[in-house]
Amino acid sequence: MINKKILGLLGLSARARKVCFGADSVEQEIKKRKVKLIIVAEEASIRTKNKFKKLSEEYNIPIIISGKIEELSNAIGKNNKAIIGVEEINLSNEIQKINNGGEVIG
Repeated sequence: MINKKILGLLGLSARARKVCFGADSVEQEIKKRKVKLIIVAEEASIRTKNKFKKLSEEYNIPIIISGKIEELSNAIGKNNKAIIGVEEINLSNEIQKINNGGEVIG
């Protein structure tokens, strides 16, 4: 289960149009060096997880493997999205901080 605050920040990122989603789109944006954080659903296939772990190491981008496809999709207002790329550095940092046990200010 993914933290509700992370889902809220993903929703905020989506409204600000600072997310990309879907394997092809996220991979494309990673290669353009726009993605600051990769979030992959736990339910994604092993092949997909390995592919994005490799990309995250290659491009030095943090990766979080957490949550269900339904949770992540609902957070950004889409259906059936297992992979999300966050393109805004400050939102990416906050999501990582919460994921690592830190707390959002406020």
